[in-house]
Amino acid sequence: MQASCIDYKHTGYFSKTVTDYLANANNHSPFYKYQPTLDSFSQIIIDKSKENIDRKTLVEVLKRQYKSIGHGPWTMVIESLQYENTFTVTTGHQLCLFTGPLYFIYKIVTTINLAESIQKANPGCKIVPIYWMATEDHDFAEINHINLFGKQIEWKEEDAKGATGRLNTTTLQQVIEELTPILGESDHAKELADLFNTAYLKHANLADATRYLVNVLFGKYGLVILDGDDPSLKKQFAPIVKQDILEQHSNRLITETNTELEKSGINVQVNPREINFFYLENNLRERLSFEKGKYTVLNTDLRFSKEELEQEIDNYPEKFSPNVVMRPLYEEVILPNLAYVGGGAEVNYWMELKSVFDHYKVNFPVLILRNSAMIVDEISHKRLEQLNLTAKDLFTETNKLIDCFVKQQSTNELNLDIEIAKFEKVFEQIELKTQSIDPTLIGSVEAEKTKFFNSLKGLEHKLSKAEKKKFEQQTTQITKLKEKLFPNGSLQERHDNFIPFYLKQGNGFISLLKEHFDPFEFKFTIL
Repeated sequence: MQASCIDYKHTGYFSKTVTDYLANANNHSPFYKYQPTLDSFSQIIIDKSKENIDRKTLVEVLKRQYKSIGHGPWTMVIESLQYENTFTVTTGHQLCLFTGPLYFIYKIVTTINLAESIQKANPGCKIVPIYWMATEDHDFAEINHINLFGKQIEWKEEDAKGATGRLNTTTLQQVIEELTPILGESDHAKELADLFNTAYLKHANLADATRYLVNVLFGKYGLVILDGDDPSLKKQFAPIVKQDILEQHSNRLITETNTELEKSGINVQVNPREINFFYLENNLRERLSFEKGKYTVLNTDLRFSKEELEQEIDNYPEKFSPNVVMRPLYEEVILPNLAYVGGGAEVNYWMELKSVFDHYKVNFPVLILRNSAMIVDEISHKRLEQLNLTAKDLFTETNKLIDCFVKQQSTNELNLDIEIAKFEKVFEQIELKTQSIDPTLIGSVEAEKTKFFNSLKGLEHKLSKAEKKKFEQQTTQITKLKEKLFPNGSLQERHDNFIPFYLKQGNGFISLLKEHFDPFEFKFTIL
């Protein structure tokens, strides 16, 4: 399959902040440490090597988390993390049902390709791609559904509270039964049905289910899947947890950075809280707050004095869950990490965090924008050829695209520019004559001129509308193409699931993405 690319800034779907970052705009330099280039990694490796990463604990935790999966190509990869010349590149995402929107897959493929590129350029090192499961996230509504063949399939769970990674998956039986007949009877359909059955119905919780699912899809490429909801890992982060809750450094530093970002014309993605941690127990993930001299857990009766809170952190570090602005720091404390791969919004909010990393003396990784893509099916591709359009043309706003199409196809001149220019000269003569007779009437002339030209513009619109009717079949096809490839006006990758593409190509779909995704090209891919 041939691929084409389009600059992100020409898609209309990426912020100026992101496109400026990719173009190395100078005004962003205070908010990140490294340029997003392959050449940067030799220095990043040197800098990260200076940190004391508890590799022994990391390997022990991963072995424990992979126990139910057993041995495979990933076993040696996990073992390699104990060595000082092994580093990671990481992406993270929520535990979306059946992987959720396509960009879940795109994130991981980008991360795998990034690891391979860095390792090839730095042969003395081993680079491991990591998928950080956001198991502590508690927003069930964001992960409990997929859009498939024009239908939404939803996991309805009334008691879905607390960290989503801890959710029991037994109630997914009904969802699997709803999905299976939709998949069909092909070999790839049966493959997916078996995969989903095993993942979700033969594992105790959503974290284990997602690990199994993602490992089946990507384990052979060396991907390692990490669950940060672990006491041994949280223990390493406990000193920072304690200091930041008690002294609120992250709140102050991010607030100051956000002010500077806004001065530089960069939109702020997230705002910090006074305390950027949740209290985590089974079926509970509630925000910590400081009120009336006590540390309180919102929507509970839990209250801690300063001393009691310190004791709680020492005894139960796993109960303290970082929010969106502190999770990145937790990641970088426990991993020998070089890069974070994220979408545009993630790249944006990571820029808010550099001062926090500097304060806690943790190296700030290079930020890599994940690959984005639109997959044009065979029918749509043929339709585009018939219309003499390219997939790139579809990034034009629908009405504007239709106008351009009609103008190109029509043999008639649809605008009145020539006629309007002639009338402009007529009115110039009228104004000169009026000026010589009675200058006070100039205002009346201007009013009549405005009224006249507005009428001409209205007529021009009617002419265009009449001509469009001659191409109604084609313009309807254009509208349907836009609706299909840009569902709900958004990028395909933010709406559609990978299942339809896997049903057609099997694992060849992932191979296709691996072949065409270049983590350093920084262009939107059309397949």
